[in-house]
Amino acid sequence: MSMQARREGVREIAVISGKGGTGKTSFTASFAVLARGCVMADCDVDAADMHLLLAPETVERNRFLSGNKAFIRKEACNACGRCVELCRFGAVRVEGGSYSVDSLACEGCGLCVRFCPAGAIDFPVCDCGEWMVSRTRAGKMVHARLTPGAENSGRLVSLVRKEARKIAEGDGTPLVLVDGPPGIGCPVIASVTGASLAVIVTEPTMSGAHDLERVLSLTGHFGIPCAVCVNKWDINPEVTALIEASAEKSGARAAGRVGYDPGVTRAMVSAKTVVETDCAASADISAVWKAVCTIGGFDG
Repeated sequence: MSMQARREGVREIAVISGKGGTGKTSFTASFAVLARGCVMADCDVDAADMHLLLAPETVERNRFLSGNKAFIRKEACNACGRCVELCRFGAVRVEGGSYSVDSLACEGCGLCVRFCPAGAIDFPVCDCGEWMVSRTRAGKMVHARLTPGAENSGRLVSLVRKEARKIAEGDGTPLVLVDGPPGIGCPVIASVTGASLAVIVTEPTMSGAHDLERVLSLTGHFGIPCAVCVNKWDINPEVTALIEASAEKSGARAAGRVGYDPGVTRAMVSAKTVVETDCAASADISAVWKAVCTIGGFDG
């Protein structure tokens, strides 16, 4: 660990994008290989996929319990209908005089539980998925799997980040690499708040430029330093130049460009990171990583 890392503690780089499919997971996994010592946090818990590139060996599994859902005990219910009157989400179903709660419609507010005159409604905690700690060839990784349809993904993202940082601090590892979810919603906010640097991966399209503006607005709101990388820049050099100029105007730094390369797909099919192959994009991503380290002010 460098003297700077000792002074500043664990640093976090969050790799994010305004939309899915820009290549952020490929970048994050490649950065992990190039970092030669980091802890990874796959925070795209709704659609985690970094494990496909790094073949993790899971050493710890934990259930993720969060939130509550109402459940009507039919044997105790007197069919008064009070819960139907109170539920503004239409989650209470009545069939043949029998009352039940649609778990997908229930928002977990607990109002029906509070005012049920028969005390017939339970409010159990929800099993929303699991989170794991694994070993990979690039270092330790904390990742998770959210149950389909489950909520509280932002809370699970925060948990994954916290556990990754705890491992890094315990092992004396100076860097946590976060593979964030796409967009600008709650899970993204949970991925980037407090990060040392956000690396935004975008594409040279007008929709890519628009999504980048939204992400830069988000990171600017939280005061997070940003670096922008344009993936597949050579499919539209003009828009690439516009994106880089717009990013610089917003206070972000250009981290470089990665050209379109079919070798990236071949690497994924082979379950390898891009930098573990000799394709042209490997050199581009390596150059981006060096720029990210320079912009962030830490060792690469």
